[in-house]
Amino acid sequence: MRLLKCINRRFKPVVHPFNLSNAGLLTYAEWQYEKGEDTIEFFLKYTDKDSMFKDKKVLDIGCGAGGKTLYYASLGAEKVVGVDVVEKYKEESEALAEKLGLSDKFEFVLGDAKALPFDPGTFDTVVMNDAMEHVEGPEEVLTEVLRVLKEGGRVYINFPPYYHPFGAHLSDAIYIPWVHLFFRDKTLIRAYKDLTAGLPDGQDRVSLRISKNEKGEEYFSYINKMTLKAFGRLLKKMGITPVYYDEAPLRGILKIPAKMPVFKELFVKMAVCIVEK
Repeated sequence: MRLLKCINRRFKPVVHPFNLSNAGLLTYAEWQYEKGEDTIEFFLKYTDKDSMFKDKKVLDIGCGAGGKTLYYASLGAEKVVGVDVVEKYKEESEALAEKLGLSDKFEFVLGDAKALPFDPGTFDTVVMNDAMEHVEGPEEVLTEVLRVLKEGGRVYINFPPYYHPFGAHLSDAIYIPWVHLFFRDKTLIRAYKDLTAGLPDGQDRVSLRISKNEKGEEYFSYINKMTLKAFGRLLKKMGITPVYYDEAPLRGILKIPAKMPVFKELFVKMAVCIVEK
C-alpha cells in the first residue's frame, strides 16, 4: 500500500465529480448534466438525438444523481425515468429537475435493475451509459431491460471495459493508469480507504464501492469487472445481435492495438452497442 501511495503522488489528479462536489464547484447531478452529450456521443455515429429521445419514454439504468437523465429530458423526451440503487441520489436529482424546470418529465426510482417495477413494453428508449460494468447480474438486468422495452425500441449500451486505464473506477483517489493490473484488489482496497479517510464524503465513497462477502472479506462490489470478451459472450448467450457495435480506441494513434485480440482490452475507451427489440 505504501508503494502504491508513493507512486500515486507522482500522478496528476484526475478530474472527478466527487472531488468537484467537495470543492463546492459542481454537484454530482450538475456535473452529469453538463456532461450529458458525452454520454451519447458514441451512439451518434449511427443515429441522432431526435431518434433517441424526441417524444420518447426513456429509461436510464444506473442514472446516478440523475443529471444525464435530465439532459435526455431536455432533448424533447416525453418522460424520463432514472433508476439507481443509491438512495441519496434521489434528493439531489429531484432538486436539479426542479431547478431546470423538468420535474414534470422526470422520475427517480430507487431500485434494482434486475427487478424493474414497470410493465412490459413501457419504454421506447433505454440507456445504459457506464452501467453494464456496474450491475450485479448483467444477464438478468439485460433481460429485464428488454422486457420493459417496446417492440421496435432500442437499448443504448456503452461502457469502459475493465482493463481500461481507469477501469477499476477508483480515479477519484487513485490516479495511476492501469493500477489494477499491478496491485491486488486487497491492496487497492486498503489504499483507497486510506486515501479517502480524511474526506468529508470518505465513508460514503467506501460504502459505495466496497462490501463484504459471506466470508466477511472485503471486495469491490461497485464493479463486475466486465470485459469486451465477457460482454461478447453475454450477447451470444442471450442470442442478441446488435444493430450497431463499435469499440472506440483510447486515442486515434491507438487504433491498431485497439483492434488486436487481448491488447484491445487495454486500449479500448468504450464498448458501444445498440440493440433493437
